[in-house]
Amino acid sequence: MTIREAQETVDQWIRTYGVRYFSELTNMAVLTEEVGELARVMSRRYGEQSWKPSDPQGTDNGLRAMGEEMADVLWVLLCLANQTGVDLTEELEKSIEKKTQRDKERHINNCKLK
Repeated sequence: MTIREAQETVDQWIRTYGVRYFSELTNMAVLTEEVGELARVMSRRYGEQSWKPSDPQGTDNGLRAMGEEMADVLWVLLCLANQTGVDLTEELEKSIEKKTQRDKERHINNCKLK
């Protein structure tokens, strides 16, 4: 699935099952909430936080939960793009080009990355 197809799929789902998009401000709050849930899983898997009995880690040490949370973040981001008229494919292509021009030697010459 391409990013454009993902945007179209989410839009079709919203129109079929979701009644309508939440407001942009509500979706921004939901995006923040979902990023927080991803951060919780990441801090337990890769950081110093320990798992709580109520954490949805399963037997995979949080990999399943991490994927689910990433998908939730992407879902809300796609919703926001749709409702604000942003073509994420186009914007990602522009972002890659910008970063390539700006940073093409910066990271290669960064002694902290070697």
